[in-house]
Amino acid sequence: MDLPSLALILRAAALSPNPDERKASEQQLNQLQHTPQHLVRLLQIAVDGNCDMAVRQIASIQFKNFIAKNWSPDDSGEQPMVLQSDKELVRDNILVYVTQVPTLLRSQLGESLKTIIYADYPEQWPRLLDWVKYNLQNQQIYGALFVLRTLSRKYEFKSDEERTPVSRIVEETFPLLLTIFNGLIQIENPSLEIAELMKLICKVFWSSIYLELPKQLFDINVFNSWMVLFLSVSERPVPVEGQPMDPELRKSWGWWKVKKWTVHILNRIYSRFGDPKLQTPENKPFAQMFQKNYAGRILEGHLNCLNTIRVGGYLPDRVTNLLLQYLSNSISKSSMYKLLLPRLDVLLFEIVFPLMCFNDSDQQLWEEDPHEYVRKGYNIIEDLYSPRTASMDFVNELVRKRGKDNLPKFVQFVVGIFRSYDEAPAQHKPYRQKDGAMLAVGALCDKLKQTDPYKSELEHMLVQHIFPEFNSPAGHLRAKAAWVAGQYAHINFSDQNNFRKALHSVVSGMRDPDLPVRVDSVFALRSFVEACKDLNEIRPILPQLLDEFFKLMNEVENEDLVFTLETIVDKFGEEMAPYAFGLCQNLAAAFWRCLNTSEASDDPDDVGALAAVGCLRAISTILESVSSLPQLFVQIEPTILPIMQKMLTADGQDVFEEVLEIASYMTFYSPSISLGMWSLWPLMVEALVDWAIDFFPNILVPMDNFISRGTAYFLTCKEPDYQQSLFTVLSTLMTDRNIEDSDIESAPKLIEVVFQNCKGQVDQWVEPYLRLTIDRLQRAETSYLKSLLIQVVANMFYYNPGLTLGVLHNTGLASTVFDIWFQMLQQKKKSGLPANFKREHDKKVCCLGLTSLLALPGGQFPDEALQRVFKATLDLLVAYKNQIAEAAKETEVDYENELNGLESDDDDDDVSDGEMGMDDTEDGDEAESKKLQKLAAQAKSFGYDDEDDDDSDDDDFSDDEEFQSPIDEVDAFVFFVDAIRVMQASDALRFQNLNQSLDFNYQAIANGIAQHAEVRRVEMEKEKQKKAAEAAATPVPAM
Repeated sequence: MDLPSLALILRAAALSPNPDERKASEQQLNQLQHTPQHLVRLLQIAVDGNCDMAVRQIASIQFKNFIAKNWSPDDSGEQPMVLQSDKELVRDNILVYVTQVPTLLRSQLGESLKTIIYADYPEQWPRLLDWVKYNLQNQQIYGALFVLRTLSRKYEFKSDEERTPVSRIVEETFPLLLTIFNGLIQIENPSLEIAELMKLICKVFWSSIYLELPKQLFDINVFNSWMVLFLSVSERPVPVEGQPMDPELRKSWGWWKVKKWTVHILNRIYSRFGDPKLQTPENKPFAQMFQKNYAGRILEGHLNCLNTIRVGGYLPDRVTNLLLQYLSNSISKSSMYKLLLPRLDVLLFEIVFPLMCFNDSDQQLWEEDPHEYVRKGYNIIEDLYSPRTASMDFVNELVRKRGKDNLPKFVQFVVGIFRSYDEAPAQHKPYRQKDGAMLAVGALCDKLKQTDPYKSELEHMLVQHIFPEFNSPAGHLRAKAAWVAGQYAHINFSDQNNFRKALHSVVSGMRDPDLPVRVDSVFALRSFVEACKDLNEIRPILPQLLDEFFKLMNEVENEDLVFTLETIVDKFGEEMAPYAFGLCQNLAAAFWRCLNTSEASDDPDDVGALAAVGCLRAISTILESVSSLPQLFVQIEPTILPIMQKMLTADGQDVFEEVLEIASYMTFYSPSISLGMWSLWPLMVEALVDWAIDFFPNILVPMDNFISRGTAYFLTCKEPDYQQSLFTVLSTLMTDRNIEDSDIESAPKLIEVVFQNCKGQVDQWVEPYLRLTIDRLQRAETSYLKSLLIQVVANMFYYNPGLTLGVLHNTGLASTVFDIWFQMLQQKKKSGLPANFKREHDKKVCCLGLTSLLALPGGQFPDEALQRVFKATLDLLVAYKNQIAEAAKETEVDYENELNGLESDDDDDDVSDGEMGMDDTEDGDEAESKKLQKLAAQAKSFGYDDEDDDDSDDDDFSDDEEFQSPIDEVDAFVFFVDAIRVMQASDALRFQNLNQSLDFNYQAIANGIAQHAEVRRVEMEKEKQKKAAEAAATPVPAM
């Protein structure tokens, strides 16, 4: 197709008012996209200056999207969608045009170029670096730098061998970049275009050094040449002329961007490569050189730059944040702290503290867009750019590492502000300074709670200076009072009325006219609920509190809001039953709102998505809290079933785990599993085969519930046929040679569920599952998977020993299976512990399976095999008995320790760093390092030899206490003795021969097991009577 015809189709697809014409044009474009040279034509239209801009834009978007999807297919076996000749034409032309097109189109072509470079360099595009070099030397500097930035960014986060191409990139281009940078820096009255070039050079340098310093920079002369330039840029003032007045435009103005990237680079070199203590021996000389020659000068420059704030000048938030990060990193190093000390008071009280205070921008945002104010206040990404967060970090680091001199001084300063505020008349109170002082008190709570004399004064400080602000005329102080109160909710109040007053003030704050106050109050409430010793403080206001909570959830999408609800539900447990249905309805509605917001957003850190996850987690917490009220689950199901039906598909990959947890609760605690819940089975099976193999352990739980609690429906339903569906998915996964052993450990567990729950009803599945199991057993590599597969065989013996043994003989695999099994039973670790079948459950399953064989007649099970199985079963029973006894002993010790722990007082940790002499004797980092080394040595002395563990993927000997199984009611010792008695009664001669074949040791073991079995019979009868009595005495729970 010629270019004019293609341009007409693009125009119709983008601009036609007729929807039918737009749809037809889109279909034409879809048909054309795989034709030869279509990609080249799209590029030609996108860069054609004579073409309409709207058409060029749609062409560039089509070009970008096609390249992203088809340039480098994910599946190596997939047929290439772009001809090699087309690729070469695109590569040759995109380099020329990417920087010549308008900015609107450059972003699309730039993304396309990035995709191509990431896929093709260096193997399919070896000439790219030559093109960059040539253009760096031939007046096409911007285009070359633009491409070089993209190229260097490919390796920014790569390490080791993947970084190999970086060395050549640096070798070939850095000398040229240095020359260009040097020339640019000497230009008088430079334009914004010069700033753009300098910024690109900085970005190339940043990407090249982010993880490792290239070897070329270890040359002192080369490194010094770069440092001279960076120091010059960082120290010189930004041009005043041309700065935009609009705050948003000003912070992204070219020269401020250059300043930001320069400071960023200096910080990175200092924090990653400039600390001798953190370097390898070969890199230590470089770090020492950097400390000696540059670190101090950078510190002085950063302090001078920050002084701009003190004298009323402008610094972008991100630059301020980076400057303070450097200073925070300097506190623990003696030589740097000495340089900082003469200017510390001015820095702390005239720069850092004012940055902590409420300001004009805060006030404007509070009034004009309170939702955005809340979002920024609780967004982790915003913290990376925030001068306030950097200021708080600086103060925290200062009192943590150099607290002896600085903490008293800073606390005295804060107290002075509190006093000034109290003494000032209402119309002149320094509200903003009080806000900063309250922020400081909240930020230092961990330190103040541990340090004398402050920890004993905290309650008085809260009552005198914080709690009164719950009634402040300034909304930001009401919000700050709630936040600070939450930080200190866990202290021991000598007067519980003070705790009660703060709690009720926080609850009242949930009805404040200002949204940020309501939000901060909800977050603070979480701490008060956790700290509350007497729930009667909260119980009477619980309905009102939940009502306010959901009003707020309707206004704000925030994950932290849901944390508070989870805390309330955890604390009140079954008492939440009257509210459970309403809570789930509200949370489900909030989930759908958050989901809609998230789907409409392109932001990868979208708060709506996080809040949606929080809603599902809260629903799980509620279901767990009312697990003893099955009828509630029937009421709740219609509300949350649509969520599960939608999110158990590929649409729900981000919340799959949370939805499966809800499905687990619904299938386990409901009185019965409804047809609506059964509709989730095919969704889980489809997901498991298509993409959700990593979630197999999570899927196992509801599928177990479907089979164990809906056994009759599982066995009888034919549309769909759940038995066939299960076998199909398990055979697909277990026969796939590309799936790792660790990924299919849940498969044999599911087979176990079938044969334990469907005893006598699935004979037709014995052979298919047995063949499948043995096939995977012969290929399995990890001992844990082998153990699980052998347990499938054991479960089948327990299900029907004659049928299972017959299948094994018919397939000729009986001796293979028994050889593997007995070999695994005999394997020990160096410690003497069993290498396989480690848990009680594993041993019990093996015992039941082997014992089931003992009752078979001689014609099916010859005497030689009988003797071998009998002895192996005795050994297993002894190991099983010992493990049960050991677990009971550990439980008793844990209980005693818990009781002792309740009587002890853990106030021994309250030692400030000043008391340990950290300020005067050595660097804070060094002291911490020594403490860590000491702890590591202690851990090593208590540790074990890793070599003793042949296979560490399941080294847990403990059983899941919540795991339930039909064999829980079967006692392995009683089962064994009963099987022997059956043999004795049915074939006395066979029993006599077996008895005579045993040596004295095994006869003694057999007698001991027989005696233990009788003890267990008596204990089981007592347990049965006790349960019956408890059931009769327990009233049916009311809803």
